[in-house]
Amino acid sequence: MSIKKWRVLPFDRAQAQKLAEQAGVPPLLGVLLLTRGATDPGKAEAALSPVAAFSDPFLLPDMGKAVERISRALDGFEKIAVYGDYDADGVTATAMLYSYLESCGGNVVFYIPDREAEGYGLNMAAVDALHADGVTLILTVDNGISSLAEVDYAAGLGIDTVITDHHRPKEKLPQAVAVVDAWREDCKSPYRDFSGAGVAFKLLTALEGTEIGPEALLDNYADLAAIGTIGDVVPLTGENRMLVRAGMEALSRADRPGLAALMELAGMDRRPLTAMDAAFVIVPRINATGRMGSASRAVQLLTAESQEEAGTLAAEICSENAERRRIEGEVLRECMKCLEENPSLLFDRVLVVWGENWHHGVIGIVAAKITERFGKPCVVISRTGEEAKGSGRSVEGFSLFDAVCACDDLLTKYGGHPMAAGMSLPAENLVAFRTRMNRYAASLPAPMPAPVLRIDCLLKPEKLSVEIPHSLQALEPFGTGNPYPLFGLFGVVIADVTPVGGGKHLRVTVKKGGGTVSCMKFGTTLEQFHFRAGDTVDLAVVLEARPYAGRDTLSVIIREIRLSGTDGDALIAGRALYDKFRRGEMLSREEVSLLLPSHDDFSVIYRALRDAGGFSGEPEQFFSRLQGAGGFASFLVALAVFAERGLTQEETDGNTYRVRVVRQSGKVSLEESPFLLSLRSAGKAGEQ
Repeated sequence: MSIKKWRVLPFDRAQAQKLAEQAGVPPLLGVLLLTRGATDPGKAEAALSPVAAFSDPFLLPDMGKAVERISRALDGFEKIAVYGDYDADGVTATAMLYSYLESCGGNVVFYIPDREAEGYGLNMAAVDALHADGVTLILTVDNGISSLAEVDYAAGLGIDTVITDHHRPKEKLPQAVAVVDAWREDCKSPYRDFSGAGVAFKLLTALEGTEIGPEALLDNYADLAAIGTIGDVVPLTGENRMLVRAGMEALSRADRPGLAALMELAGMDRRPLTAMDAAFVIVPRINATGRMGSASRAVQLLTAESQEEAGTLAAEICSENAERRRIEGEVLRECMKCLEENPSLLFDRVLVVWGENWHHGVIGIVAAKITERFGKPCVVISRTGEEAKGSGRSVEGFSLFDAVCACDDLLTKYGGHPMAAGMSLPAENLVAFRTRMNRYAASLPAPMPAPVLRIDCLLKPEKLSVEIPHSLQALEPFGTGNPYPLFGLFGVVIADVTPVGGGKHLRVTVKKGGGTVSCMKFGTTLEQFHFRAGDTVDLAVVLEARPYAGRDTLSVIIREIRLSGTDGDALIAGRALYDKFRRGEMLSREEVSLLLPSHDDFSVIYRALRDAGGFSGEPEQFFSRLQGAGGFASFLVALAVFAERGLTQEETDGNTYRVRVVRQSGKVSLEESPFLLSLRSAGKAGEQ
């Protein structure tokens, strides 16, 4: 159960109006520019300008050393191996450098490690294979910053290594010829948030020299750099924004045979593409090759020159993506079953779940879905015999990489960044790893952050028009760091809810003042929609222009909904306090007082449950309808007591939580509840 903190971004209306006038854009764009940090005309012009502006690549550490060694290898016709990674970022970076070096007449091969057999990054066996193939220079992309032993081993075989990476370095750097990573402490680049493909593009511009600007390379490589940048979920700001903007133009032309074949099979027509199209259609298919088999085929697809080869590879990749979705669903169901059978795990600050022989290729996606579901960082681990491999995702404000680093003595290998991390460890360390991760989270001075729903601004229903999404195109590309605008329709009354699409979706009609708006809630059935006609609600919506009968019409899509007047901060605090008690942590007198329901609280809550016939949905939604029931923490305690004493039954079905009232033949004493007694005991312990 994820409770989001709704936050309407603040802005100065007069400043936004002035900025819009100076930039020559509609007033709403002035607001969006302001809330995204474009606080003066210069920044606004940069945000709206289609012209690319890139910094000097030699400001990245060791870039000069990297260029010198690669140039020497090209001149001497040494055999170069581009060593990549099996995700979309690593694959596109590999294809980019491989194609470029080959076009320079280089003797070049590429190597993508197998996710299952080799795992992430350089490994000794791969170095041996490359040595046997005559390689004298390994050029890493999207990996290598943590490969200290492997780089030393390669050097012992007479192989030099040039590392290009974007992951956080540890205290000691590999002893490579060059280590190009923007997150090194000595980095002088004004921009640092590159993906692996972004760093690879910077290397290309450095290899081309100062005489030829990066614009000349965009025609050939912007599509690959954009897919890698989007796929690695790095901020679409600064130079990343320029790369993706140029890449979307290149993708819309579909000049690369492999990408053209992939997009055709995915049902993408030749319309102008957006970063969101790439994120939801192209990236998952490229990722599927590494998740389900050999990612080398993705590099072959991206470098294919014939339409026949491209079509065959694209068909295989699309088929594997469908299989990936099936397996992902199975692993997610097993994870949810594990959490349902061990409900105490849900009270942890960091969710750590493991199972036997889960497919390594999907555990990261599953971790992301569990994080979204419960609003907590999550690590999903697959155990195979005595070894285990995991992948985790985080929430904004909690560095998962730092948490994993705090467990380094339990791990055999790890890496990542604040929002995602991967690790390998002995299976015997799994329990200790879960404990240590949560101990680290508990040691932080600030409480665990709750997911934040950022709303750009509030709109009136009568002011909505198709011109709004048309004007938003000036802010493309949208993604991390520059999200698609989310608007608030607050205090609207639900007039009607109608199932559409065979009952899989809903059309929700809302009214306020003189405005009536028809909205869509996709992927939600009538049973899963826990609101009804007459409710006054707040909506967080996106606005899209969709073609219909030869013209664009406005589509209003509901992303989130809550009852108006909901105090999100109080709900988050109540949930955190309840979790603290369920973890068995020490409570203060005041905290116990907030947790203990009064006799009246029990009565109000039980009558509401009985009169409603229980409820289906999230507890906070039912609580928000109650009057005079105390706080959310005590409400959760009351639900637990009712279930313990047999007054209710609780069950979870996927994302739906149900509470059913059970008829009783006699009176049930709540005061004898062991749950309630343990809470009162915690209060006495807190007094000592």
